Amino acid sequence: MSADDPFARLPKAAAFTVTSTTVTDGAPWPPEQYSGAFGVPGGKDISPQLSWHGAPEGTRSYAVTVHDPDAPTGSGFWHWAVADIPAAVTELPEGAGDDTGSGLPAGAFQLPNDARAARFIGAAPPAGHGPHRYFVVVHALDTESIGVEADATPAVLGFTMAGHILGRAVLTATAETPA
Repeated sequence: MSADDPFARLPKAAAFTVTSTTVTDGAPWPPEQYSGAFGVPGGKDISPQLSWHGAPEGTRSYAVTVHDPDAPTGSGFWHWAVADIPAAVTELPEGAGDDTGSGLPAGAFQLPNDARAARFIGAAPPAGHGPHRYFVVVHALDTESIGVEADATPAVLGFTMAGHILGRAVLTATAETPA
C-alpha cells in the first residue's frame, strides 16, 4: 500500500470530476475550513462548496467524505461523512455540513466524524507535525441508500460502500500548523 494513495487497496472505480469554489485542488484550506472547535485561530468549521459532474452511468446516489490520512492516530482523522445524497444532486453549498445539515438535500444525512459530531469539522493539524492532506471525495454509488445507521462511523460507511462504488471524484486540500 502506498502512503500517498489512500485508495490503493480499495476496489478500482471510474474517475469523475469534483470542483469547489471554496478550495482549489492541491491548495491549502482557507481559514474558514480550519477548526474553531479545536481552537485554530480563525477556524469556523465550515464545510466546502462542492460541485461534481461526469459520474458513471448507473449512479443512484452519492456519498461525500473528507479524510486526513496524515493525522497522528494510526487511522487518520475523518472530518466529514455524508450518505444517501440523491443521484439528481450534483452540488453541496458551502456550509451544508453545519450542525443541522441545513444545506443537505432531502434524504441525505451526516455521520459522526472522529470528533463524534455529525457535522463537518475543520482542519487542525498538530503544531509542527508537518503538512496534512485532506481527501475530499465524492463517491458515486449503485444504490439509492447505502444502508448504514445515522450513528455509524465513517469507516463503517467506507466498508459498506466498497462493493457499491461506481466512481470516485477526488479533490485534495492541505493544511499545516507551524511549530
